[in-house]
Amino acid sequence: MRTYRFTLRPLSAFGTPLAGDTLFGQLCWTLRHQLGNARLNDLLHGYTSGQPFAVLSDALPTGHVPLPCVPSELWQRSNAADAPDRKALKKKKWLPTAALATPFATWQASAHSDTEVAAPLISAWATQDHHRNPAGSSHTERAQPHNTINRQTGTTGEGQFSPYAMPQLWFHPAMQFDLVVVLDEVRLGITELSAALGYMGQVGFGRDASIGLGKFELVGEAVTNSLHGGGSAPTGSTANSYLTLGPCAPQGLGFCPVRSTYQVATRFGRHGDSAVQSGQPFKRPVLLAKAGGVFWPETLDASRQFIGQGLGGSANPVSLAMPETVQQGYAPVIAIAQLVETTA
Repeated sequence: MRTYRFTLRPLSAFGTPLAGDTLFGQLCWTLRHQLGNARLNDLLHGYTSGQPFAVLSDALPTGHVPLPCVPSELWQRSNAADAPDRKALKKKKWLPTAALATPFATWQASAHSDTEVAAPLISAWATQDHHRNPAGSSHTERAQPHNTINRQTGTTGEGQFSPYAMPQLWFHPAMQFDLVVVLDEVRLGITELSAALGYMGQVGFGRDASIGLGKFELVGEAVTNSLHGGGSAPTGSTANSYLTLGPCAPQGLGFCPVRSTYQVATRFGRHGDSAVQSGQPFKRPVLLAKAGGVFWPETLDASRQFIGQGLGGSANPVSLAMPETVQQGYAPVIAIAQLVETTA
């Protein structure tokens, strides 16, 4: 398998976050339409037994990866006498890829918040268009009002006809995102994958794509990702753990339960595309570890490109409407050299 990096530029508001498992779900529907159901079934053969044809990361701000989710005492303080500004530190969640080669303890000091990530992109964008305001953050959240009209009265009303609002995520026009994909090119070619992702951007991703949300475009060509194979470990250090670039299901895979650190999220998934009309669009809840998790294996393979497992399938369905449905529980990873605590 080979790891690629795509660059995405949002073109509209989004109703669904660009999460790796959700992107994979829509990718499967797109491949079904473009290549046929038989080809998709071939691609998904062995998916729940450790043989995925593709593993997608979350959409990450260009040039950044998630800051590892570890206890705060592992980070180096610039001045031990100063009390840390915990509110400011909590916002620092993106690590520049250039900092991966520096000592692990300094990573939090090098990390950026959403505003700091966006600042250089917005500045360069404003320079190209002097009529635009250079100020702004990477994204804003807005509530979009919706109305359901009662055709008998011609107005809104109560109950199912009550006006309501849905959240939308608007990205600054300068923002771009990296999508890391671990791809089995024997089963799916890079040209086919690029065509599928391009089509997804044209028709829209996630909720309310039918009314214009979720549009994006691919910027340039896919490039081979260079963050794998232990190259992220500082000189003289030995990689000892994996940093995940998307949500994954690490349960039962032998990772150290003490040293592994992560945050969990419950995914209340639902079908997309034509399966929305099945009468049972909702899937069973799935517990995943968020991107930025750190997992310690008994023996680290620095060449490993993803961890996790495929969920669902007919043997253990996550969907009653479509028992063959699978859920991405894999995530691309980077081998890192985390500090090892020692006791006297």
